[in-house]
Amino acid sequence: MSTEDKNDVVMINLDRPRELRYGHKAIKKMLADTGSTIENIDIDNIDLEELEKYIYYGLLSDAKKHGETLELGMMEDLLDQAPNYVHITEKMTEALNIAFGGFVVPEGNPGAPAELPASGTGKNP
Repeated sequence: MSTEDKNDVVMINLDRPRELRYGHKAIKKMLADTGSTIENIDIDNIDLEELEKYIYYGLLSDAKKHGETLELGMMEDLLDQAPNYVHITEKMTEALNIAFGGFVVPEGNPGAPAELPASGTGKNP
């Protein structure tokens, strides 16, 4: 494993700033628990119970790093400590994008501009 910094975590503010990370183990457990597949992940149509599971599995490595025991049943209270609901969904989307290399594209965030801005004056030489 490289000693270079891997920017594969997203900070989410709950009871404290926590690292949200979807590594192989987290994704494998999350998909098994939700009965989903990578192709079926649809964060635009996620219900609250699934949201709790997605965040839970993304937080497991942070909990382990801090010597905490995190349980799925704790997620409701933990998520209540977020600044707002949008914060939760944006951070989850960002972390999933990192995990899948842009697999999940949040609505309103195009991958590339439709057209590059003109750099000339509009006059021919």
